[in-house]
This record gives sequence, structure tokens and C-alpha cells, in this order.
Amino acid sequence: MNSIFDELRSAVYSVWHRRWVVLAVAWAVCMLGWLVVAMIPNSYESRARIFVHLDDPLAEQIGVGVNDRKRDIERVRQTLTGAVNLEKVVRSTRLGDGVTTPKQMESVIQSLSKKIKVESEQDNLFKISAVASDGSLSDAETAKLAQDIVQKLIDIFREENLVGGNGAMGSNLEFLDQQLASRQKALEEAEKKRTEFEARFPELAQGGSSVLQRMEASRSELRGIDADLAAAQSALAAINGQLAGTPQTLQGVGQSGGARGALAEAQGQLAGMRARGLTDNHPDVITLKNQIASLRSAAANEGGPVGQPNPAYSSLVSIRAERQANVQALQSRRASMQTEMAQVMAKQIQNPEVAAEAQRISRDYEQLKTQYDKLFADREALRLRGQVETEQGTAKFQIIDPPTTPRGPAAPNRPLLLFGVLVMGIGAGVGAAFAVGQLRSTFATTAKLERSLGLPVLGAISQTLNEAGRALRRKRMKQFYAGCVALLGVFVLLLVSEMIQVGMVA
Repeated sequence: MNSIFDELRSAVYSVWHRRWVVLAVAWAVCMLGWLVVAMIPNSYESRARIFVHLDDPLAEQIGVGVNDRKRDIERVRQTLTGAVNLEKVVRSTRLGDGVTTPKQMESVIQSLSKKIKVESEQDNLFKISAVASDGSLSDAETAKLAQDIVQKLIDIFREENLVGGNGAMGSNLEFLDQQLASRQKALEEAEKKRTEFEARFPELAQGGSSVLQRMEASRSELRGIDADLAAAQSALAAINGQLAGTPQTLQGVGQSGGARGALAEAQGQLAGMRARGLTDNHPDVITLKNQIASLRSAAANEGGPVGQPNPAYSSLVSIRAERQANVQALQSRRASMQTEMAQVMAKQIQNPEVAAEAQRISRDYEQLKTQYDKLFADREALRLRGQVETEQGTAKFQIIDPPTTPRGPAAPNRPLLLFGVLVMGIGAGVGAAFAVGQLRSTFATTAKLERSLGLPVLGAISQTLNEAGRALRRKRMKQFYAGCVALLGVFVLLLVSEMIQVGMVA
């Protein structure tokens, strides 16, 4: 422990004995370091925040989804720091002063790309920041340059989302118009071929549909006619059954008795049973029919007046006539449809080449028409979408925080650098004095001398100064302290100067 203490005391004495070396080296290092710090230009940072409105019911209704606009905005955010956009920033600000060659422009763009940040704080909130540093400009001009860079980036962000998007929409519409014109020309040629073919072969005129489609439609229609005909025949059979059980005449008031009156009453009962849904196999119906048969024989033997016409029978006759006409019309229509289908099939069998050509012409026409209709619908939807984006675009962006004017330099931290240089200078002086002490063969203590020689040291003689020597020592100590105070004074003066300079910018 005593050895360590002796070494430490020896080192302190060696440094203090060469304090002028410490002061000289400290002054040299500090002056050089402070000069370097003074030559570092101040960097000023400006920030801004942009809020993007994504909720738009009208845009969502016509197909401009939120996800699509998020993707577009993210694309613009990522390309905002591209070379093309940064070149716009350079040419529109003081960064472009003195840039005359492409190589110089490339160098400025590379430097600027490292000083710009575009960060997404939320899905629709962006922060843009830029740092400017230029030794040829004053601090106030550098701060204004940082603000101008951020403002230009905001302008580019808006242009890329509004003007740039509209430009892309316009190019898409132009492409669709060209495709529509091409399809329309091809469709007109196909329609002309179809018209000429139908003029030469009117029996195969299809009105834009293929022979297979026409035959399939005819078969479907024929199936419908057969179903309607079966229903009409069933209805006719039902009305015939009702007519069979309905008397043609009714007995008058004076003829209500006798066999004829009984016959009329029995026939009315039979009609009522059938109206209730009883069949001819029902026991009551069989009994009543047998009774009617016997009453008819008796009524025929009575003779006399026939009686009044039955209105129900006349109505049933009228209904039967209508249903018979309906059945005949359906049968005629069915026969006509079968004849037409047979003619088409016969033409195909007789002229297979012509039928194949008809199929090809119709197929080409249908394909071209389908493509044209789809392109036209897409063009109209895209045009409407572009109009909505254009009209709603001005309300998309809102600058939450405009580009700030820097009040103080973002870098470097000059007070900390100045203090660091001071500490480094003092440390360099102490290190230099200690190194000089180690190079010279001197001993600061008797213990060190004893260890070095390996011989006992009996004692040491203290230095004794006269009055003149002590006066000279005091003078030199004052000079040393003055040199130290002057070094600290320069440091304080530099700090004050930095504060004043920052205050002038603010």
C-alpha cells in the first residue's frame, strides 16, 4: 500500500514540477480543438406533421377503398426520398446554388437523403423532418433552409397524391379509350360480316345468336308448349265431364212434377256430387245414375213441353269452346316450332360448311361484343372513380404542424464539445508532463531512489531559496495561475459567444 502511495505521490510531484509543460500543452490542444469545433457548421432541424383523411363514403361507394388509398399513400411516402423528388428539393431551395454539373447534383442528393426522415406515426399521420447544415450560410439562413426543405417535401407529398394520381388515372383512361376504339372497329367488321351472311342465307339468319343457341332455345320453348298443352287438354277433359252431368234444359213451373221434374232434380243432385269431388265409383253416384237412367225412360214416355234452357249448361259450353280453341292454338304452335326446328336441322345437314361458317361468324361476334361491353363498363367505372378522387382530393390532406422554424441548432452540441476539448487539453498536458518525467532519470522521493539503487538512503537535503528566489517563484506561480485562468476565460468566452449566436437565430 505504501508503495502505491509513493508512486502516486511521485507522479503528482513529477507533473507539478513540470506544470508549465502541462499549461503549454493544454493551451495548444485547446486552441486547436476549439478551432476545429468552431469550424463545424451548425445543423438545424425542421419538422412538420401531415394528417391524411381516409374516411370518404362516396369514394368507398364507387370502389375507391380505404386500403387502396393507404397503399397509394404508403407508396408515395416511400418514394418521397427518391432521387427525382430530392432533385426537385435541391433545385427549388438554396441547396442548388452553385450546382452546375450532374456529379455535383448527385453528391448533394446523396447528402440530402441522409438528412431527411419520413416517419409514419399512425396509419394516416406522417412526420417529415429535415436537417440542414451549410458552412457558407449564416445560422439564420441555415435554419430557413431546413424549413424550406420540409415545406418542399410537403408540396411534393401533396402533388404525388393529387396531381400524380390524376395523371395515372388519365393515362389509364387513355389506354382504355384506345382499346375501346380497337374493339369497336373489330365489332363493326364482325357485324358487317354477319349481316352479309344473313343476306345470302336468310334461312340461317340468327339475329346474333349461334345455331346451337337457337336450337337450344327452340327446344326449351317446345318443352314449355308441351307442358301448356298438357294442362289445356286436362282442363278440356274436366269441362267435358261437367257437361256430361249437366242437363241442357230445366223444367218450368207447371212441369215441376212427373218424371221430367224428378229427372231434372236427380241430374242437379248428380252435378252437385261431382262438384264436391265425388267420382263415378262412389256408391251414391252409382245409385243416382241408375235412378236417372230409369227416370229418362219415364220422361220420354210422358211427352209434352221440353222446358227452359239450363244457364249452367250454356256457360259450360262456352268455357269448353274457349278451352278447345286454346288446345288447338297450342297444337298449332307446337307443330310450327317442330317444323322450324326440322328446317334448321335439314339446312345444317344439307350445307354443313355454311352452318359451320354461321357458327363461327356468330361466335366471333358474341365474343367481340362481350369484350367491348366489359371494356366500356370498366372505362365508365374508372372515369367516375377519377372524378371522385379529383373532387374529393382537396380535402384529403391537413397540415397538423406546419414546418417549424428552428430556434436552436440540432447539432453539434457545441457547449459539450468545448468542455470536452478543455478536458482533453488538460489531460494531454498532464500526460505530456508525466511522460517527460518518465523519460528523465530523476527521483521525486528518497524511497524511489533507494529502490532504484538498491542502497540505503540516509537522508535528503531540502531546497532553500533566498528572498530573490522566493520572489521569482511567487512571480512564476502568478504567471501560471494567470495562464490557467486565461484558459478558463477563453472557454467561458466561447460558451457566451455560442449562446449569443443561438439567441440571434431565435
